[in-house]
Amino acid sequence: MSWTDERVEMLKKLWAEGLSASQIARTMGGVTRNAVIGKVHRLGLSGRAATTRSERPRYTSHARPRPSRPALPEPVVVDEPEPAPGEFSTVLSLNDRICKWPIGNPGEPGFRFCGHKAVDGTPYCADHARKAYQPSQPKRDRANRLGAA
Repeated sequence: MSWTDERVEMLKKLWAEGLSASQIARTMGGVTRNAVIGKVHRLGLSGRAATTRSERPRYTSHARPRPSRPALPEPVVVDEPEPAPGEFSTVLSLNDRICKWPIGNPGEPGFRFCGHKAVDGTPYCADHARKAYQPSQPKRDRANRLGAA
């Protein structure tokens, strides 16, 4: 598409009316928003009329009212049987109520997850949570341990 004198005049007119580059591109046809922006820049056009967008309501306080949302139905919870001691879980049987502590190496046969009941708020059973969430050591003690090694 080439910018004929007629199309340039149309661009100038629409730009002065305050249309956005996207609106101008749609109105003119055969031109992209970026082409309109580039031509406006090369022509040195500025000083636009007020925008055609509708004004959004302004709120005097910082808290804006939130639209009400329809109440969602309660999810249906199906109790799945916990694995018996000695049984393990596979990736297909994991859920939010069982321990996800990996046992073995993922690429080897026999890889599995602990599968015992998870402690509330953690993905692990009580034993594995103690291993995973150890209290942090003071910096001085850590530095002494690292230096002594």
